[in-house]
Amino acid sequence: MKAIAVYCGASSGLDPRYAGWARDLARVLVARNIGLVYGGGNVGLMGVIADEVMRLGGEATGVIPRALLEREVGHPGLTRQFVVKDMHERKAMMSDLADGFIAMPGGMGTLEELFEMVTWAQLGIHAKPIGLYNVNGFWDGLLAFVGHMVAQGFVRPAHAALMMHDADPEVLVARLVGAGAPTLR
Repeated sequence: MKAIAVYCGASSGLDPRYAGWARDLARVLVARNIGLVYGGGNVGLMGVIADEVMRLGGEATGVIPRALLEREVGHPGLTRQFVVKDMHERKAMMSDLADGFIAMPGGMGTLEELFEMVTWAQLGIHAKPIGLYNVNGFWDGLLAFVGHMVAQGFVRPAHAALMMHDADPEVLVARLVGAGAPTLR
């Protein structure tokens, strides 16, 4: 695995520990020589993880739509920064550049990016592993709701299992690296 796309907030959240957890994930990526692919911003958790990857000598690739370049304050110190036309192009490029995906705490954009990658995996558009960095129980409610969708017959158990999750970044990244292509039934 050469690169993981990390979806996360353009905000840092209310709990200052989220920034520390973003740095922890950055350290694991750099220690495993895995590049970061992310939304290209210099604010919120996006800026925190990119700054830490770069500080540690890792590679950080940003993909940011032109309309968000100034709004999210595009990161000036990245290994590579791609400025794209729109969010559709951003998501497609991030998917192409990454060998797997991790969703950290974030807002609606993080959810949208996560679910697009889960849906693409479900449909066979890609066969890359997907993880939820479940620090502070951030994703517990979502995981419970997905379990409810399974119980109601709207989501297959194999599709729900596409979202691996852990609060320990080393364990989560190891699971993604070892996962290979998801098996769907």
